[in-house]
Amino acid sequence: MDLGVSDEMLGTFVPIVVYWIYSGIYVVLGSFAESYRLHSKQEEDEKNLVSKGAVVKGVLLQQLVQAVVATLLFALTGSDNQNTTSQNTSLLVLARQFVTAMLVMDAWQYFMHRYMHHNKFLYKHIHSLHHRLIVPYSYGALYNHPVEGLLNDTVGGALSFLVSGMSPRASIFFFSFATIKTVDDHCGLLLPGNLFHIFFKNNSAYHDVHHQLYGNKYNFSQPFFIMWDRILGTYMPYTLEEREGGGFETKPCKDYKDD
Repeated sequence: MDLGVSDEMLGTFVPIVVYWIYSGIYVVLGSFAESYRLHSKQEEDEKNLVSKGAVVKGVLLQQLVQAVVATLLFALTGSDNQNTTSQNTSLLVLARQFVTAMLVMDAWQYFMHRYMHHNKFLYKHIHSLHHRLIVPYSYGALYNHPVEGLLNDTVGGALSFLVSGMSPRASIFFFSFATIKTVDDHCGLLLPGNLFHIFFKNNSAYHDVHHQLYGNKYNFSQPFFIMWDRILGTYMPYTLEEREGGGFETKPCKDYKDD
């Protein structure tokens, strides 16, 4: 049944809706799953340097920019009718496009992310905004300075779409998947049976290390694989230990404590 909504429109707005639904699920779970948290609720309230209201406003601003860029990108790359052939691609082609998009997004975000840490001006005035969330939580995943949101997430997403050659219809699923993965990495929970933790070493614990002072110059990789950290020497191994009072905490392996 044709609802009269274009694939371009769905590709623009479905990931935004998915972001708030999925992060909302984690907000509810976090209220009842203290024994699976990487930080206590008290730490979340006390350590973070930005209010949750400001985080929501910042994320909505970034999503507005993403929607505008996505609309322009789809307009420049053609309409549904022009993409009729690509809409009927085989599962093998779709898998290749997804993997290509994942690799492109990972490479772009790793090098942009790392550069924003090593350039003192960019870190102080732009990227440090994201690190006000010392204790990450789900709907803070896209809390960034607008410039970073544009350069890192939005441009990275556009490049993934263009290089992979996926159709607007395929992009609905890819960007929804990437959104879910990004939210999951910031959720602050280690829930048993989480498929992302089974299939990806880049997960909520891995990214939590990066948000701590000792891991600030390590574990830049996001959102899928950790290969760039491994290849370029920015990988910080860690252990998961049970926290007194319930839950877990990440701790750097001994060799990295004094780096």
